[in-house]
Amino acid sequence: MISKQPIGIFDSGIGGLSIWKEITTLLPNENTIYLADSKNAPYGQKSNKKIIELSVKNTEILIKRGCKLIVVACNTATTNAIRHLRTHYDIPFIGIEPAIKPASFKTKTNVIGILATKGTLNSELFFRTSKNFSKGITIIEQIGEGLVPLIEKGKTNTKEMKSLLKKYLSPMLEKNIDYLVLGCSHYPFLIPQIREIVGDNVTIIDSGEAVARQTKEVLKQYKILNDDASKFSHELCSNSDLGTLEQIIDGFNENCSIKQLDF
Repeated sequence: MISKQPIGIFDSGIGGLSIWKEITTLLPNENTIYLADSKNAPYGQKSNKKIIELSVKNTEILIKRGCKLIVVACNTATTNAIRHLRTHYDIPFIGIEPAIKPASFKTKTNVIGILATKGTLNSELFFRTSKNFSKGITIIEQIGEGLVPLIEKGKTNTKEMKSLLKKYLSPMLEKNIDYLVLGCSHYPFLIPQIREIVGDNVTIIDSGEAVARQTKEVLKQYKILNDDASKFSHELCSNSDLGTLEQIIDGFNENCSIKQLDF
């Protein structure tokens, strides 16, 4: 049955595990296959053509593995490639992009910050989204250069990381932001470090829960939601060192298998 086939999820590394965790929490009966394309991380510095090429590669691997739906758990891949993927493949796709809309509706200071990759901030989709919801709002964009490589190496709580975050966030605080949008699926792993810098008066928004809810809605729409709770599995694959992936998954779910895959 199609409903028992796995949900496919891919990202430019381990960052999409923040999305994977939300999906598996909301949809505990679903099987998943996760691809961490860490060998090519970060996508944010690459050309649009290269990002599409990598997204096609990941998509075709997941389709060959029998996935019934694919979550593009990468802001850069979504904003640059999801239109191409939806045009060329007959399978539902769920994308992820910075949550500008809720931040723009809820801000009291009318100043919001967005921390994202160069590839996301320079994309056409991001431009359209920010234009649609920025009326009367000041949006401070900041490229998080150097953050993804450190996260991929498991160096989230280091002096180097804290120094970069202070450099990127201090100008936003000086301009009185009250909402900070995390525009990269890697960045939720930095929330404790970010919170130390921005304090309690800034609301931090990421897209994980929204993506999980949208995934559930699309599965229901296509009538491929898995209601069988008797057996499920999660296959997590990386084309690079497995250390950081294992560290993040440790203790989360006993039905996970982690493997190195050449792709």
